[in-house]
Amino acid sequence: MNTPPQCPVCGMDNTYFDGTLFICPDCTHEWAAGEENIATGELVVKDSNGNLLQDGDAVILIKDLKVKGSSLVIKKGTKIKNIRLCEGDHNLDCKVDGVGLKLKSEFMKKA
Repeated sequence: MNTPPQCPVCGMDNTYFDGTLFICPDCTHEWAAGEENIATGELVVKDSNGNLLQDGDAVILIKDLKVKGSSLVIKKGTKIKNIRLCEGDHNLDCKVDGVGLKLKSEFMKKA
């Protein structure tokens, strides 16, 4: 039998599975299977297809994006190299044509 994982919040081994969630009775934290890395503070960013993105990946735009405050439009199919993940609504930090931008991962697919 598999032993349930440690609680990602308090680190105690006294956890159990109730059918849908893992539960820690010590700190009352509940989490679904596969969410251990989310609760530990690791940044999880997915592209439009659900693939996990990492720092340094290359992505391709899936639609034209207008740059706010500028007449610049980034065209569909543009390949963006060496992305950096950051927290917030716009979770990708990158350079496009020499301009530093923060973009949303929902408009990207992994190259």
